[in-house]
Amino acid sequence: MQVSSPQRLVVIGGDAAGMSAASAAKQTLGDALDVIVLERGRWTSYSACGIPYWVAGDVPSADALVARSPQEHRRRGIDVRVRTEATGIDLDAGRIEARGPRGGTSRIPYDVLMLGTGAVPIRPDLPGAVAEGIFGVQTLEHGAAVLETLQTHQPRRAVVVGGGYIGVEMAEACVRRGLRVTLVDQAEQPMGTLDPELGARIAVAMEGMGIDVRTGVEVTGFDCAAGRVRAVATSEGAIETDLVVLGIGVRPEVRLAADAGLRLGRLGGLRTDASMRCDGRDEVYAAGDCVESWDRIREDWTYVPLGTHANKQGRVAGLSIAGQRARFPGVVATGVTKVCNLEIARAGLTERDAAAAGMDAVAATIETTTTAGYWPTSEPMVLKMVARRSDRRMLGAQIIGHQGAAIRIDTCAMALWSALTVDELVYTDLAYAPPFSSVWDPVQVAARAAVSALD
Repeated sequence: MQVSSPQRLVVIGGDAAGMSAASAAKQTLGDALDVIVLERGRWTSYSACGIPYWVAGDVPSADALVARSPQEHRRRGIDVRVRTEATGIDLDAGRIEARGPRGGTSRIPYDVLMLGTGAVPIRPDLPGAVAEGIFGVQTLEHGAAVLETLQTHQPRRAVVVGGGYIGVEMAEACVRRGLRVTLVDQAEQPMGTLDPELGARIAVAMEGMGIDVRTGVEVTGFDCAAGRVRAVATSEGAIETDLVVLGIGVRPEVRLAADAGLRLGRLGGLRTDASMRCDGRDEVYAAGDCVESWDRIREDWTYVPLGTHANKQGRVAGLSIAGQRARFPGVVATGVTKVCNLEIARAGLTERDAAAAGMDAVAATIETTTTAGYWPTSEPMVLKMVARRSDRRMLGAQIIGHQGAAIRIDTCAMALWSALTVDELVYTDLAYAPPFSSVWDPVQVAARAAVSALD
């Protein structure tokens, strides 16, 4: 069904993707478009990425993470209905079934449907995994639940399962809250999105801040007492705890979409075209953590649930719904985080990724400083770069270092986006002054090392 001039847009999900789409469409079409947003939580347009910093105490409240409240959206003409959960989609009839905050159900017709249902934390299918005191961290409600437990139960020990972005960030948050923290990861090193030798450096840094890092250890279950977690069972014995944080990743929240018959990709997310329109349904759009994205380097579909993509994809969807020509051009998997003062960043493919994709690649690693070496605030950093032999194209970069290191991943990301060779990157005109960089920027030093490896 082609929708040329929609009169009603219904959006499921009121965070980054959903509200970006709603706002862009409403701003473009004004009073000609009726926009209804169904959000099962209490908040809209918030930064889920800020939750670990809220838990740690860096952010004073949930409201500080909210970019635009439901009331603000309503003042802009968007009918935001919080604590309202979509329970079914009838594609043929063009309507949504929803359950309101008081438990009543309603049917809401639409001309165009936008899905911004996000992702849900992966909860392992293990004994005791649904016990109280075990938390995934994906929404503000999840963060509020962790903080409530910290206040009411006053835990002394925490176990973080998984060493990805959320795992390492929440491990730091718990340490800063005064808990004794153990991080358990089945992988050989934390931060599996990096190559292992860089992950090992992160493990050392985490141990230096008092975190007990146990890698290569499998979680086999959760021991409970009176319905509350008391220990984590592992392949190397039980670890007593008062609190568990699951940091083993998320999966697309696509239950409604799948039940309605919308097409999913091999990674479990919705498939869309570049305008964010769902495959086979001209009147249905999707964006954010519930969709798969096109990887510009692999030239294949990938799943990268990040707020950056959600906001951009949502805007593209909203403009497309309003009849504008907008396209989402794909991703290069750029990401950044920190553990205390250690900054961690990556973009593109790791050496391991390139090998798994069947690419003949070389890698070069340099140890350098964030500024001119003689500058008083100079900090150490490590940068690893990967390039393809056949065309010398840069494939990826990874950075670990202290203040001023991680932001250089943006230079790498633009090189990846523009398909530069490492030879071209060596001579790119980058800024230089001793307080900011050596005369050869660390990115260019790494590119020179990659050139040498290729030659």
